[in-house]
Amino acid sequence: MTTVTTPESSRTHVKQMLNKVPEVTIWFWIIKILCTTVGESFADWINMNLGVGLINTSLIFTAVLAGVLGWQLTTKRYVPFVYWLTVVVVSVTGTLYTDILTDSQGVPLALSSSVFACVLAVVFGIWYARERTLSVHTITTRPRELFYWLAVLVTFALGTATGDWTLELTGWTPGVSVLLPLGLIGAIVLAWRLGANAVLSFWLAYILTRPLGANLGDWLGSPSGDGGLGLGTAVTSVIFLAAILATVVYLTLSRSDVIETNDLTDAPRALNPARERIMLGYYAVVAVATAALLIWAHHQPHAAAASESDTPAPVTAHLTPQQATSPFPPAEIAKFRTITADTLAKLNSGNQQGATTRVTDLETAWDDGQPTLEPKSEQSWRFLDSEIDHVLKSLRASNPDKATEVKALNTLLTSLG
Repeated sequence: MTTVTTPESSRTHVKQMLNKVPEVTIWFWIIKILCTTVGESFADWINMNLGVGLINTSLIFTAVLAGVLGWQLTTKRYVPFVYWLTVVVVSVTGTLYTDILTDSQGVPLALSSSVFACVLAVVFGIWYARERTLSVHTITTRPRELFYWLAVLVTFALGTATGDWTLELTGWTPGVSVLLPLGLIGAIVLAWRLGANAVLSFWLAYILTRPLGANLGDWLGSPSGDGGLGLGTAVTSVIFLAAILATVVYLTLSRSDVIETNDLTDAPRALNPARERIMLGYYAVVAVATAALLIWAHHQPHAAAASESDTPAPVTAHLTPQQATSPFPPAEIAKFRTITADTLAKLNSGNQQGATTRVTDLETAWDDGQPTLEPKSEQSWRFLDSEIDHVLKSLRASNPDKATEVKALNTLLTSLG
């Protein structure tokens, strides 16, 4: 069903198409959070449990994203299965891009969060300058659809970076960390009800669903010793994929989220400029309060213990080689020791690039072994994890210092016996 009935309107909207995104209902937010959680847990499962590795996983999903997004762009209208499949893949891919910057390139989360925020601002700026609207109710031309998916990809990367940065600052457990984005989304809903700009409120909530879903996935999948429920990434992924499939089937049959128009004009609720300005002030207050909360949490004693800082927490107090390795299978320790020795040999021969490449094998092997090794001795696992993390950071520094690298590798070799 369309609203184009006259020759004049047909000429005006010659490139017009049916809206390619769903109506923003409660179902939209439910399935968006489900997709975000899957993006976190499924990527972790492939990267760590299947031993694919971060870079290879990213390449795989970039190719998958190209195919799925191409499918979405060729559809003539909103198709729930295709649209939400694209969101899931974008979620995984955006998460992986942030993880590459953080884990492989050593980019600080504060920097990546700032960069992604600037990129998103540029995307929105160009989009608005060209189309004069950022509303998802008007995704009815190819340029708007492309801007929309680019913005969605950046929001996932930004949400991942800011969410991880929050955890790094505060040291909160996954269960506690869920409360911050949940509370902020609640504050946005209240602001929207009181007259805040609807488009601004939508995109703020859209960004926050990323850390909410990711933290929810971490809470469900993390071991109980880390404050999670211990379901594991595989079980969490299956549960949420099943929930997504059930929701998509319902939406396909009910068509309750279909926007039955291809009109290019946005038709928002009646605007109240004065009320919108007041609510902008409200958003500023919420932002300041959130920053104050994060600063306070960062200075609490538990923050350093739970963060990935270079200073070991009490749980990672120094262990002897026997204490560090005895809980684990000798074959696993021998594998880690061989990779570490190879890395050191390449470094001593002047092959910095080869050492940096080889140490990635150590990261992959260690991450692959986490599900079976950590339950055997959390204290020993955390101790070795801290030393391996120090090795990775020293080799991946923007300006690596050979003495620091050699010291970190020798320390790890000693701990590995």
